[in-house]
Amino acid sequence: MLRLAFPLVSHLPRTKPAAVRPRPPLARRYASSASTSASSFSPPPSPLLPPPLPPASAYVHLPFCRKRCHYCDFPIVALGSSSAPSPGGGEAAEDPRIVDYVQLLLREVSATRPVSDDGVPLETVFFGGGTPSLVPPRLVATILDALRARFGLSACPEVSIEMDPGTFDAARLRELVGVGVNRVSLGVQAFQEDLLRACGRAHGVKEVHEAVGIVTACEGLQNWSMDLISSLPNQTQEMWEESLRCTVDARPTHVSVYDLQIEQGTKFGQMYSPGVFPLPSDTESANFYKIASKRLSEAGYNHYEISSYCKPGYECKHNLTYWQNRPFYAFGLGSASYINGIRYSRPRRTKEYAEWVQKLEDGTWCHESRSSDMKDMALDVVMLSLRTAWGLDLQSFSKSFGKSLALSLCNTFKPFVESGLVIAMDMDRRALPHIDFELDLQNEDDFGSRVAFIRLSDPDGFLLSNELISLAFGIISP
Repeated sequence: MLRLAFPLVSHLPRTKPAAVRPRPPLARRYASSASTSASSFSPPPSPLLPPPLPPASAYVHLPFCRKRCHYCDFPIVALGSSSAPSPGGGEAAEDPRIVDYVQLLLREVSATRPVSDDGVPLETVFFGGGTPSLVPPRLVATILDALRARFGLSACPEVSIEMDPGTFDAARLRELVGVGVNRVSLGVQAFQEDLLRACGRAHGVKEVHEAVGIVTACEGLQNWSMDLISSLPNQTQEMWEESLRCTVDARPTHVSVYDLQIEQGTKFGQMYSPGVFPLPSDTESANFYKIASKRLSEAGYNHYEISSYCKPGYECKHNLTYWQNRPFYAFGLGSASYINGIRYSRPRRTKEYAEWVQKLEDGTWCHESRSSDMKDMALDVVMLSLRTAWGLDLQSFSKSFGKSLALSLCNTFKPFVESGLVIAMDMDRRALPHIDFELDLQNEDDFGSRVAFIRLSDPDGFLLSNELISLAFGIISP
């Protein structure tokens, strides 16, 4: 993940960006051409702390899967191959383990006090997992009802759910849409049978095409995302190109592209070492990333975050909550909420989670944590801002953390602006020549008169995000 103490040089070796599947972060994690502004869509507000509003988003963890994939280190409950839903998701599909867990989750929602009495409703809800599409729509509806009763839902909330091929049919998807789901994240990962089998996926290519057909034909569902993974064992450039072509042909409104990370404790962690055959080298992985950026951009997708692409207007509103460092509720096994500058994590095992919920209900739960200090806040703002196409708002950063720190960051990034890995932009987000950036740095009193934002270039700057963010961390917290 984070590499520290990189030397300040004008050129660093190309490495793949850290793959962060958008989740409520347990801790600090991270990880277009230089000629124009980031994109044609309006930028979101800067992720400054403390958050000005109470949470307006909720993440709900539904941990059930048919089996654990070889790369997965999320807290899940493997149900076995018999867990595929019956048509329509009726009573026969309601595994008692799912029913019991949902009841436990409902107790947590009920015992959670809203941060504000102002009645700020939830604008986004994200059902992640696991494979939430294994949960019967009736139970998903009960969770939404509980969130509505406890926190309120806005008039048109974004309600997303992760779904895997082979775990739903047209009737189940229609039911989910009927209870309020309006965005689907489809976990395809690859379009090659050998790759799906190699990474332990429970579905095959036939089920992928069937799932895409069901999603695209579902009336009332216009917003859906497709997940892909690059740098899988024995994956070739031709395979990756084919997966990208199939993705573009499917015409999702959003695409998430994750580079495989080998995590300790997973089956892949026991089998492979990063960069060692049959895994691609860093150079090959970087090439996969560049290919994805090129192909998806050519197909009309905006590369708005390191791992995220969308058609104009289809950014994932919930995930933007994370990238903008805004507060959010979280519920369920292993999840982490972020409220008033503090992250609250739940246990990763079902038994301990049940005990945790009981303490929450009894009022005996005590969270040992500390509020973020100014350094932590500055680190989060830089890390999260530089993951996005909008970049770091220097004016807001200066107001929050001081002009001298903003100036030091810009001086650190100066050689990378010259090389094109970092882009300096004016108030209208137009790219500035390197000479304007240098002139802005020469006089501290005049700093910020030309340069309003800095962002990483796509794809080369994004590829060096880990190293560039590490350099920033060295300035903020030496």
